[in-house]
Amino acid sequence: MSAASSALRNRKTSVISLGASDLDRGVEISGAPLVRLQWQPVGDGSPEVAWNLAQLVGDASDADCLGSRIDRANSQVLERILAAQPVWEDVAAHASDVWPDMGMTLLHAGPPIDWKDMCGPMKGAVIGAILYEKWATTPGEAETLVVEGGIRFAPCHEFGAVGPMAGIISPSMPLFVVTNKTAGNRAYAPLMESGGAKTLRFGAFEPQVIEGLKLIENVLAPCLKAAIAGIDGGLPLKPLMSQSLHMGDDVHNRNTAATLLLYRAVTESLLNSSILRDTVHNTLSTIGADDMFFLSLSMAACKATMDAAHGVPFSSIVTAMARNGVNVGIRVSGLHGQWFVGPADIPVGLFLPGFSEADANPDIGDSAITETAGLGAFAMAAAPAMVQFVGGTPEDALRYSREMAHITIGRNPGFTLPMLDFIGAPVGIDIRKVVNESMRPVINTATAHKEPGMGIIGAGVVQAPMKCFVDAIETFATTASK
Repeated sequence: MSAASSALRNRKTSVISLGASDLDRGVEISGAPLVRLQWQPVGDGSPEVAWNLAQLVGDASDADCLGSRIDRANSQVLERILAAQPVWEDVAAHASDVWPDMGMTLLHAGPPIDWKDMCGPMKGAVIGAILYEKWATTPGEAETLVVEGGIRFAPCHEFGAVGPMAGIISPSMPLFVVTNKTAGNRAYAPLMESGGAKTLRFGAFEPQVIEGLKLIENVLAPCLKAAIAGIDGGLPLKPLMSQSLHMGDDVHNRNTAATLLLYRAVTESLLNSSILRDTVHNTLSTIGADDMFFLSLSMAACKATMDAAHGVPFSSIVTAMARNGVNVGIRVSGLHGQWFVGPADIPVGLFLPGFSEADANPDIGDSAITETAGLGAFAMAAAPAMVQFVGGTPEDALRYSREMAHITIGRNPGFTLPMLDFIGAPVGIDIRKVVNESMRPVINTATAHKEPGMGIIGAGVVQAPMKCFVDAIETFATTASK
């Protein structure tokens, strides 16, 4: 035996394990250094999923294969996302001004859902919206109206809109109007209510909730409409959101800096307007008292960005993630008009005193449009203080932003992350990468009580269900093969 062979034989063996943990017992007993990699086969070992995915892989030597066509389409989608310039231009006095044929329709958060399947907070918000519209005078009458088929439901996303939590939009509600100047498309979101638990978005429908909605309709919305009219060309939102990332926001669950920047812009405009002093004071007090007020504009900006990227043939990029409190749904650019759904999980994080997971509703709201656009948990490295709200450590915030780069196709130089050397936030969720990496998109979110009107009981982190992406891969492969 040579000296080299003898040295190799006497050297202590180190082992990297990729397989079943039971096979590692012998190594553990021997005392050899052992590293277990967190790995699992594509599609949990399903040959069907692996085959569907294999059909969608690009080939540098074959520009005409399906995967290469997908890669080119995805590059086009990324260009649209990065080129987007969302601008707050107006406040629509009523949703029915935007959609004149709305009738007795209520828009809701998440993918399509029927009344009988809705969670508690969404049912409560539906009742509240009916009372607000005066289609009924009591909660009992409102529920009867729904059960008898008097109300039509549709997802906000299918109307170019987004709504926080229950996400209900009724015909009389005012809406922020955001225009993507690059593509010319518009997006809409209701103005954020103040008041914590007793708000429509958490399913409350007490008289003070209806009064609050009327205050928004009759005071806040007209005042903000005048404010934006006084800003020449509207308020560009992308620079404001970029600046807020550098000030500690993620522009989803932390909007403190963004709201202050909005406050500054609105104040300057209103001081130059003819709006009554008391009205200006009430409006500014409402904005100043709610660190989350900017969320509606953030969501509308992200919606305007991602809608411009929707409907590109052969693209495998996710253009919407939305939750209705029962299911999570995604939309894929190249699979226009289709929803892919899976069960919503309860966020993992922190609860307010007196509450626990037993009280929590599964994830709800359209606000995950921010993650879809590369913000929220994808940009959480910019907002390490978020962990005080959702749980975890500052290192977790950095990790989320690093990990999400594995399932996206690019980075947004318009949204840079100071804590990661000002690299752009990851953007462009590719359903192929999600399934191939077995890594689900992360969303940071508020946690709602499962009973209507109880409000926020905590916050945490949740992941979109893998079923959405597996089903989308299957549909993509089947559709493309035809």
